Amino acid sequence: MFADSAKIWIRSGRGGDGHVSFRRELYVAAGGPDGGDGGRGGDLIFEVDPGLNTLNDFRHHRKYSAGDGEPGGRRRCHGADGADLVVKVPEGTVVREAESGKVIVDMSHDCKREIILKGGRGGKGNMHYATPTMQVPKYAQPGKPARELEVILELKTIADVGLVGFPNVGKSTFLSRVSNAKPKIANYHFTTLQPILGVVDLDGQDGFVIADIPGLIEGAAEGVGLGHEFLRHIERTKVFIHMVDAASTEGRDPIRDIEIINQELARYSEELANRPQVIAANKTDVFYGNEEETVITLLREEFEPKGIRVFPISAVSGRGVRELLYHVKQLLNEIPADPIVYEPEYIVENEDFSEEPYTVAYDEKENMYVVEGPRIERMLGYTNLDSEKGFRFFQNFLKKSGILEELEALGIEEGDTVRMYELQFDYYK
Repeated sequence: MFADSAKIWIRSGRGGDGHVSFRRELYVAAGGPDGGDGGRGGDLIFEVDPGLNTLNDFRHHRKYSAGDGEPGGRRRCHGADGADLVVKVPEGTVVREAESGKVIVDMSHDCKREIILKGGRGGKGNMHYATPTMQVPKYAQPGKPARELEVILELKTIADVGLVGFPNVGKSTFLSRVSNAKPKIANYHFTTLQPILGVVDLDGQDGFVIADIPGLIEGAAEGVGLGHEFLRHIERTKVFIHMVDAASTEGRDPIRDIEIINQELARYSEELANRPQVIAANKTDVFYGNEEETVITLLREEFEPKGIRVFPISAVSGRGVRELLYHVKQLLNEIPADPIVYEPEYIVENEDFSEEPYTVAYDEKENMYVVEGPRIERMLGYTNLDSEKGFRFFQNFLKKSGILEELEALGIEEGDTVRMYELQFDYYK
């Protein structure tokens, strides 16, 4: 069974406790404290594995824990660090916080490896706490606790073009003809039970990636059949090839089929339904007489006024396929090349991150407020401020971390300028 979503529990490693001990050697009357530090807990890391294309492994293994740090020892011995745990996922996996459903990270494109939960810091041994007035410290710092989280993994296929349509309309045959993919082909419903990717090469132009999305049915947006599991794979695609059985070999109405699939797309996501599409009227090789002209004319009269081109094709013989592919490439060229990436919406409270220092000050010379520090620099590198969702995420970070409150305490007013390294913006409540 193909799996493209899973709920799992993850945990980083706990930091090892610091040690309390004192130097005891022959001829040393009063040795000082020599308790060593605890080891660092292991990080919980997600990493893209190009060899994976499903989330099947997570159906049976649902708990993932990094190693705990070892406690410190006598004679200033440092405890061993806990082992990091690297969880392998297929490219295109979106990691969400289970309770809120908010995106933590999208493991696609440039994001190949991400630390999700930082391990706890090891505690300091009592050798750090000796002072002139406290020469025999009997205290050591405990290790920082582990962090744990329940997350939902969703696999969203990465492709430029989505091939959609009812079962048994010839999508697998079409994909095997136009790309390097080798799907199983048979004359019965739901032969394809998982998305299949293929690379389309075009003479004189760059190619594109096409995904054969398993056959949709009426009610898919409400989860009928495997609707939700299939629909999430077209969320990254930029253009749809909508394939229909123009010859009605199973007695289906091609116009009605197109309307049903488009209704399911709109129910699932209005934004999806508004993406460019083209109709591939397949199985023209089985028409008799002037049947083809009649059917294609009806399809064009119905959909071309809406801006949707209709191409009569035969996936078996290859007729009309070249013209269809070059039209799809033209549509792709008209769309911005930026990949569809899901911006972070959820801040994981990693202590090593949250305790990093920052400063908030007013620069009289430049007449602006300046916010700097490792914590700010890391957040700027982590967040895509060019997107509206990413900027809202950063604003939420400023509010939750208390930075906005500190700016207000310094007397900031609406319209004043705030600088954070290379970023400058005007302050508004």
